[in-house]
Amino acid sequence: MMTLRQLAAEPPTLPTRAAWYLTDLAEARGKQELFTRQSPQKLKALREHALIESAISSNRIEGVEVDKSRIGTLIFGKPALRDRDEEEVRGYRDALKLIHESGANLPISEATIKRLHKLCRGEIWDAGKYKEKDVDIIQTYDDGRSRVRFKTVPAKKTPKAIAEMVRLWQDGVRDKWVPPVILAAALNLDFLCIHPFRDGNGRVSRLLFLLAAYHCGIEAGRYISLERIIEENKERYYEVLEQSSQGWHEGKHDPWPTTGFLLFILTQACKEFEQRVGKLKAPHGEKTALIEAAIARQPGDFSFSDLQNECLGVGVDLIRQVLKRQKKAARLTCLGRGPAAKWRKASK
Repeated sequence: MMTLRQLAAEPPTLPTRAAWYLTDLAEARGKQELFTRQSPQKLKALREHALIESAISSNRIEGVEVDKSRIGTLIFGKPALRDRDEEEVRGYRDALKLIHESGANLPISEATIKRLHKLCRGEIWDAGKYKEKDVDIIQTYDDGRSRVRFKTVPAKKTPKAIAEMVRLWQDGVRDKWVPPVILAAALNLDFLCIHPFRDGNGRVSRLLFLLAAYHCGIEAGRYISLERIIEENKERYYEVLEQSSQGWHEGKHDPWPTTGFLLFILTQACKEFEQRVGKLKAPHGEKTALIEAAIARQPGDFSFSDLQNECLGVGVDLIRQVLKRQKKAARLTCLGRGPAAKWRKASK
């Protein structure tokens, strides 16, 4: 909660790089609805792929791996589970499904945090329960040496710390201290520094970040695995967490290394979503249906450019053909000449 306390006390001056990421994310969010109107079949394929990647990558970051030949069955089937690793991958899948199905309607609360932990930890005695003993983050070297990388919040103070973290998140969203995605990154950092559970904190932190992204109106994580992008940048992930956690207990830490990293993850996911949707081919007739649906949504007179803006990835020739057919069928009337001409739907 120390990062959120910082934001509550004094609105920060955003680093230039963070401001750039915010601009990119605002643009991506503006395109999001247009892309999600694409083919249900295409989007279903992306959703299923992201579900697999997320469940596998987030657990693999924590050293949990399963037989590759079992992955599809674990994610989409109902097989008897062979071991603890398979249980945890299946549980993470269930937590992902909860977030994707509920989106921003699932509150960021203590109950939700415990529920996510209980799901992704499976049938283990302390699933969904805060740690009972102090747990520090230990780094072990190849030669057997180890060191305390970070002393987390003591077990006795954990419930109070989580309660304050949730309250500050809610206050920040309501009072708009900073852009919501900055708050989402702060929430993630504070959660990891509190380290409320005996085990599974990393996985819950990534689930919480996905959920916070939904609350910020960013849904790329439904189609592109945030966890997979984090895994691809795992060394940097650990590096920024260590940088930002130094001085956290005293409120003298620098949250921007972690904040910038998490903004980068969201930006990459949005860019990849746009690229993948653009590359997938639509079934025959689907683009025509997309144009016709866009016409039906127009509240009044509209222009050719209005349809272009709503039908990303659709060629101008096809839009002209659909307009011509609807004009011939007396469903549309053209009110002028040239590209700027307005079109009007026929009265019913």
